[in-house]
Amino acid sequence: MSTSRMRPLLASALGGLLALGATGCAAENAAQAEAEAVSDEKITVYSGRSEDLVKPVLDDFQKASGITVEVRYGDTAQMAAQLQEEGDRSPADVFLAQDAGALGAVAGKGLFARLPGEVLDKVPAAYRDEGGEWVGVTGRVRTMVYDTDRVAAADLPESVFELTDPEWKGRVGIAPTNGSFQAFITAMRVEHGDQRTEEFLAGLKANDAQIREGNAPIVADVNSGKLASGLVNHYYVYELAKEEGTSVEALKAKNHFFPDKNIGSLVNVSGVGVLDKADDDPDVREFVDYLLGNQAQTYFAEQTYEYPLIDGVRTAPGLPSLSSLNAPDIDLNDLDDLATTVEMIKESGLV
Repeated sequence: MSTSRMRPLLASALGGLLALGATGCAAENAAQAEAEAVSDEKITVYSGRSEDLVKPVLDDFQKASGITVEVRYGDTAQMAAQLQEEGDRSPADVFLAQDAGALGAVAGKGLFARLPGEVLDKVPAAYRDEGGEWVGVTGRVRTMVYDTDRVAAADLPESVFELTDPEWKGRVGIAPTNGSFQAFITAMRVEHGDQRTEEFLAGLKANDAQIREGNAPIVADVNSGKLASGLVNHYYVYELAKEEGTSVEALKAKNHFFPDKNIGSLVNVSGVGVLDKADDDPDVREFVDYLLGNQAQTYFAEQTYEYPLIDGVRTAPGLPSLSSLNAPDIDLNDLDDLATTVEMIKESGLV
């Protein structure tokens, strides 16, 4: 055979080999991608929510799915800071946070994956990230808890700013290191500016605000008569009633929801974000779906007395509906500057 006739045959054969190689690489890559998406039946959750509140949900998920959940518990702000420090080296797959501000802070560092639309659409737009990088799991409302023996209903303030007035001196409990208080102060900064917020914090300090480690001790002290009032989340009154084996109506501690869109009745969310490295992990997706499913949402409504955020799950008996609260119009995406808030609280002398 002449050289001129062999050239096209060799070219044809070489092209076929290259095509086979390309097909083989594509198949190998597809197989690798599929393997990477296969469940390893284990996820790591960083939880800024307390163990006693969320462990039952995590245990139920493990039983239902067979997926092991390894959990690191801590203060929400601390966990958010740890995630930012660890960056891509973090072992976390999921961040379960107490408030939207911590989720926003982590999202702002580019550490979260965008959640699928079908996940985001389970929750109203007001309670999820506008960029789709976190989604609310439960709703919680800031309230003023008060002792009905020491504070008459007619004397309840219409604005949280009134708590710096002389008549409330030494009569208001706060938990300045608590994530929910810090988120509330961040919302005040968004709504009213840093100057007025600094004045409010200074006013609490000057008015001898009573410092506690968290919301639960405030409510317990209000109910026992040690405190006249305090700033907390709405569900702690219900938790105290459950602990004491009585009804909310039987407690001396009652919730006061500030009217007229006052920042004192901020509606915040606990929520979840998925770390970017776990974007395609089917176990993580199953976990997020579980948190936004009927079983978990019913648990939060009935056992922790938070507001469910999906359709079809009822709130706890006696709780006013979210729509009836006339809460302030705060974009939860704006609550991400926790660092400045924490520093502001420290500078006020409250911690």
